[in-house]
Amino acid sequence: MFIQTEPTPNPATLKFIPGRSVLPHGTLDIRDKAAAAQSPLAERLFEIDGIGGVFFGSDFISVTKTDGEWHRLKPAILGAIMEHFLSGAPVLRAEEAAAGEAATGEFFAPEDSETVNMIKDLIETRVRPAVANDGGDITFRGFKDGIVYLDMKGACSGCPSSTATLRHGIQNLLRHYVPDVVEVRPM
Repeated sequence: MFIQTEPTPNPATLKFIPGRSVLPHGTLDIRDKAAAAQSPLAERLFEIDGIGGVFFGSDFISVTKTDGEWHRLKPAILGAIMEHFLSGAPVLRAEEAAAGEAATGEFFAPEDSETVNMIKDLIETRVRPAVANDGGDITFRGFKDGIVYLDMKGACSGCPSSTATLRHGIQNLLRHYVPDVVEVRPM
């Protein structure tokens, strides 16, 4: 098994590409050992000293460190990922996989549904693929008074350039195509 690694714009996060499906649907952002209980792979990764976050995408895993150097952490992470996939164990435990598509917690006024659909379409087709390329994910959370609220996950969460991405990239894109958008803010 060959696992590729890629840097992300966030120096504290590294992207691991195992060459196979990680999550068939959605994404999962795990930020502590307690939440890691829903995934045998996340539990293995959190056993490594210095790991502070694990993000599962469709075909990648982003790992965020709290301390330590990548040249020391990377072999242990690669070993944990390889052992997990070679064992044939699922990435998520059965009950968590079934609950994977839980309530989104979105908020917007019913009269804004057409605007929200345009915003979601732009995020799905133009923003999410680029963000996934950097080891993260971005999801729509709400729209109120011209403000779009987005949730940044994985490598994007806590990334030094995420504010610039929101302000200059996503905000400009949405304002160009959706005149009702005034601002974009993280949740």
